[in-house]
Amino acid sequence: MANIVNFLTTNHESAKRDYLERMSIDKPLCMEVAAKFSKDYWDGDRKYGYGGYRYDGRWKKIAEALIEKYNLTSKSSILDVGCGMGHLIYELKNLLNCRVRGIDISEYAKSNTIESIREDIEIVDIKGPLYFMDQEFDLAVSIMTLHNLEIPDLELSISEIVRVSRASYIAVESYRDSQELFNLQCWALTCQSFLSPRAWEWVLSKNGYSDRDLELLYFS
Repeated sequence: MANIVNFLTTNHESAKRDYLERMSIDKPLCMEVAAKFSKDYWDGDRKYGYGGYRYDGRWKKIAEALIEKYNLTSKSSILDVGCGMGHLIYELKNLLNCRVRGIDISEYAKSNTIESIREDIEIVDIKGPLYFMDQEFDLAVSIMTLHNLEIPDLELSISEIVRVSRASYIAVESYRDSQELFNLQCWALTCQSFLSPRAWEWVLSKNGYSDRDLELLYFS
C-alpha cells in the first residue's frame, strides 16, 4: 500500500469553490479548451482554468517540506512529472542548487515560466514511456497531474515513475462519498480518472507503486 502524506491538503481545503457556478457555464466547451493546456488554460478566463497564473511564492514551503521528508541535498536529482510552469522545481533548485528536471505537455507553460528554469523543462507526453534510465532520480513527484490520464495511460505513467526513481510522491484528486464525487465532477476540467481511495490504491499497487507516498485531494 502507498503511504498517505500531507503536503498540499491544508492549502487545498482552505480554498473556496462554487461548484454549482462551475457547472452553470458551458462546461463541455470549457473542458475542451482546458484540455489543450495552452494560453486559455493558464492565462485566460477563469472558466477555462487558472484565470491568470502568476507565481506568488507558495511552492517554497512545499519544496522545503520535500527536502526535509526525503533528505534531499545539493547532490540529489529530482523529476517533476507534469510540472506545469515549474514553480516547484524553481524553488528546489534555488534551495539546493541540485539537478532538477520537469516534464510537461504544455508548450505555453514552458514558454511562460521563470526564465532561469526554462531549460530544465522538457516537452514530454507522459502517456508514453519516459527516456530516463532506471532509478535515475532520487525523487520523482507528480502533483495534480495523473488523474488527467485515462486508465491505460495512467498505469503506464505510474510504472514509469516507479522505474525512473528511488522514491516518489504523487498527489491526485479523489473522493470519499457521493457529495465529494459530485463536487469533483462539477469542478474538474481536465480529470479523466475519477477514482476513490480504494481504486487509487488498486491501480497504484498494480503498477508497482507500493510503500511510496501518496496524497489524495478531496473536494468537500
